[in-house]
Amino acid sequence: MTKSIDYGNLMHRAMRGLIQTVLSDVAAHGLPGAHHFFITFDTTFEEVEMADWLRSRYPGEMTIVVQHWFEDLVVTDDGFSITLNFGNQPEHLVIPFDAVRTFVDPSVEFGLRFETHDEDDEEEDDEEPEDDPTPPQGDAQIVRLDKFRKQ
Repeated sequence: MTKSIDYGNLMHRAMRGLIQTVLSDVAAHGLPGAHHFFITFDTTFEEVEMADWLRSRYPGEMTIVVQHWFEDLVVTDDGFSITLNFGNQPEHLVIPFDAVRTFVDPSVEFGLRFETHDEDDEEEDDEEPEDDPTPPQGDAQIVRLDKFRKQ
């Protein structure tokens, strides 16, 4: 028997289950109403699959927007795959749930954040994030989630 209950891991598993349920429903029925998602994930996570040009452009993390145009959304117990449009170029992504850092639906002011000890250490520095000096190409955009956080 363990000496303590690992609430952190239990909560992360429950939150990933919620994302799995929501994405499964969207895969089956489409996005209802004004719902849309900003999903930030760790691009260095081993099981993430993405085009080389996207990985070089987003070497640490990437935020995708699931809203107007997406195809081939397939949800499994381990993650999801989706095809998104980057500057009129469809790209297929495979994203494990363990790679997801944030899941936000701004239409209903709902968001989940998966914190790790590394992220906690970075936040204690109280440094402002640097702006990405590379402008987006085509229709692709970098979305900063800070504007959705309550202060």
